[in-house]
This record gives sequence, C-alpha cells and structure tokens, in this order.
Amino acid sequence: MRASTALLTDRYELTMIDAALRDGTASRRCVFELFGRRLPGARRFGVVAGTGRFLQQLREFRFGDDELRWLHDNHVLGREALDFLSGYRFTGTIRGYREGELYFPGSPILTVEGTFAETVVLETLALSILNYDSAVASAAARMSIAAGDRPLAEMGSRRTAEQSAVAAARAAYVVGFDATSNLEAGRTWGIPTMGTAAHAWSLLHESEEEAFRSQIAALGIETTLLVDTYDIREGVATAIRVAGTGLGGVRIDSGDLPTVATEVRAQLDELGATGTKITVTSDLDEFAIAALAASPVDAYGVGTSVVTGSGAPTAGMVYKLVARQDAAGGWVAVAKKSADKASKGGLKTAFRTLDHGTATSELMVVSDGFEQLATAAEYPQSRPLMVTLVEHGEADAAYEGIGGVDAARAHHARVREELPVRALALSRSDPALPTVYRDAG
Repeated sequence: MRASTALLTDRYELTMIDAALRDGTASRRCVFELFGRRLPGARRFGVVAGTGRFLQQLREFRFGDDELRWLHDNHVLGREALDFLSGYRFTGTIRGYREGELYFPGSPILTVEGTFAETVVLETLALSILNYDSAVASAAARMSIAAGDRPLAEMGSRRTAEQSAVAAARAAYVVGFDATSNLEAGRTWGIPTMGTAAHAWSLLHESEEEAFRSQIAALGIETTLLVDTYDIREGVATAIRVAGTGLGGVRIDSGDLPTVATEVRAQLDELGATGTKITVTSDLDEFAIAALAASPVDAYGVGTSVVTGSGAPTAGMVYKLVARQDAAGGWVAVAKKSADKASKGGLKTAFRTLDHGTATSELMVVSDGFEQLATAAEYPQSRPLMVTLVEHGEADAAYEGIGGVDAARAHHARVREELPVRALALSRSDPALPTVYRDAG
C-alpha cells in the first residue's frame, strides 16, 4: 500500500470535524466548490492541472494506525473524532473541469458533494495540488503559445522542491511542452525525457575539443553540443570540426540570445552545417520566447520560469462551502460576503458558449438543487465543461496515470483552439471571456 496522504492537511479541518461530530452537523450534506476569484498576473485565461494527481492522492487518503496515533499523542482530537477518522473513506461525488481545460474567474473547477465531515477534510489536499499544478500549466501554456511549432523542453527541477519538480514537468507536458529533463516524471507520467551535457562536461576535460569528441563517441553525431562554455564562435567551429556537418544541434545558454542565435546560424551555414539545429536555454520565460520568434532558433529549454509559474507560483484558488441541506432536506445556497473575498453560493453547472467554434463566455447556471441542474440539451450553443470525476466515492480511473495525462494533453490542445485571438496575447488584461451567471429554469 502507498503512503497515506491523510496528514497532508491543515489542523483546523480536523478540529472542525471534531466539533461537528459533537454538535450533530458532521453528517449534514454539503457542497464545496474549488474556484479562483481572479486570474493571477492579470492573465487572460488559466489552465486546470493536477486533477489526475488529486484523484490518485484521494485513493490514499486514509487514517491508518500511525496517523491516528500521532493525532492522539499530540492531543489534536478527541476519541469520537479519532474513531470517525479510523474508518474514513470519501463516499461522495466530485464533478469538475477536465484536466487541461481552460478556466476563468468563478469557474467551478471542482464541486465536492458529501457529508460535511468527509468533504471539509479534502480542502488542503485539493488546493495544494491544483493551485501549484494549475499555476505551472497556466504559465507553460503561454510559453507554448509563444513558441508556436518549435519544441519546448522543461528543465527546472533544480529550481524547486523534488516532488514539485515532478508535478511541474507533468503540468507543462499537459499544455504543450514536448519533453522534460526529470527522469522521475518520465517514469511516473510517461513524459519523453531529454538531456546531454552541462558546462561541467567541458570543464572536466583538458579542452573543449576533447569534451566534444568524447560526447560524440558516447552519444553519436545526432547529439547537441553546448558551445558557450568559453567562446561561442570558437565553440561552434570546434563542434563542426569534430562532428562534421551532420551534427544534430548546438545549445546556447548565455548572451544576447537573438543576436547570438543569428550569428551562430550564419556561422553554421557557412561551415555547411545547414541542418544543425539551435537550442537556446538561459532563463527563458514566455516574453523571452516571444522575443525570439523571428530568430533562427529551433527549440527552447525552460527552467526556473516554468516551475515557479512565471511570477505567479500559485493559482490562488479557494475551496468554499456553497450549498448545504437544511433540516427538511432542502438545499440552501450559502456564500461568504467578506469584502474582496465574496463567493457565489448555489449549485452550478458550467458551459462555454461558442459562436462558430470560438468561445464567447463562461456560463454558470445556478440551481436550487441537484434535480434542477442544467443539462447540455438546454444550452445547444455551448459546450458543457463539467464531468463526473468521482461517483459515490469511486474515482474514474480514466483521468489518472499516464493515460490520464495523455488525455489531458489532447483535451487542452483541442480547447485552446476555441480561444479568441485576443486571448493569446501575453500583455496584462482582463480575462478573455466574461463569466456570466444565470439562474436555472
């Protein structure tokens, strides 16, 4: 059995369960909603990522003997709450946006329905995964748009925590990156891996030429040689002298990249290496990639910027109670009213309205109860956005594992085609689509 994920949570979630068991509200049916109030960095759209990871972690959300003992020994909970947690299994239903889907302010990315006790405890687990993964995916999607048809590799493992590195590689791949340098991401999620040599390889040898010859002997002339350890022009000349004009590629990791790339391309062509490709790395983000659009660059490698969300390391999502049943069994909409942190109560079904295939708005249909939830047939000019991810406690395995990643990647590619042209710009702006609320019926 895999390690429990039950203590990947905040203490107040468990103390609320303790109090709810005491006052009799623990079994009250509730709906929690995970959403973002706004898009970080005044971006024009966000991308949902991490859903498959969350479902996988939900399977391991169990309070075993070790977890219960620690809670008892540290006086976190009383006996009744410990007994409840010892048998905890999520038995409710989770609906939400597919991984890879675009989202906007107010989008109900997840709706979690069940008893108060079994739903409130999932807050931190869900937010910690979706906030990070969606931040990375949203930034990486902008980089993918800026790169166009040129390949992108994620190589930021050394700029974040070890497990975050794996999650970041996965999120970037979902939105269009082609490969990662992280081997665990390759093993766990089926992402193509890449990598050849760093500057240390050239510094290890007596000369750059010796380093290049050794690398080619090991990896073949299809390899990519890092040519900027010393002097770039000399590095290029040495690379072609050693490998010949069939060298696979050269990598540039420093300098004024548009200028250097142009000079390197001219030099390669003069030497007859017209098929040798140029990869650039060096602290790229979406803006630097866009600035290289007219340069003779064949591929990009992105590190720090992608794993840190390119300045927005969290998506800023929240998990709020939006509906509960009253004593008579009817559903009651509830909402937070705090200034700048208000939420929209009620049960929601989300649609993306389309005009000849182009998205025009994010439509939220608010219902009084599950029997009034809107259906796709009622909104024929729209695309329904929500699917059932977990039903009666059973997660849909189609959204998990390597297959789930591949499905999310394909889904993102499709839905990004719906965006209006203005959504593809990198400048700060309002969301590309307005969020519209409508009452059901």
